[in-house]
Amino acid sequence: MATGGLKSLLSTAITTGVTEARARIFGHILNPTGQKSAHKILRKKLIGEKVAQWYPFDIKKDDPQIMAMEEQERLSKLEMLKRRGKGPPKKGHGRRAAKRNKK
Repeated sequence: MATGGLKSLLSTAITTGVTEARARIFGHILNPTGQKSAHKILRKKLIGEKVAQWYPFDIKKDDPQIMAMEEQERLSKLEMLKRRGKGPPKKGHGRRAAKRNKK
């Protein structure tokens, strides 16, 4: 019985030594307990800068004059629609309220 225990002890020691050496050689992370870790996520390349480089710079977001001009256009269009009776309904007078009041 003593040899069987010694044999299994030696085989586990060899196995752990080989796995540690393999991890060192290939740059893997050992996780003998099997707990979740964020290593897989953290080793990924960051993609934010590449995505930001792909899209052109938008001057509309930074220039307050352009933003104010667009807001003024939006308000004037809304006013024109209201004069024609096509604007948004008052609160509580929309389609859902009409369905509810129909019953």
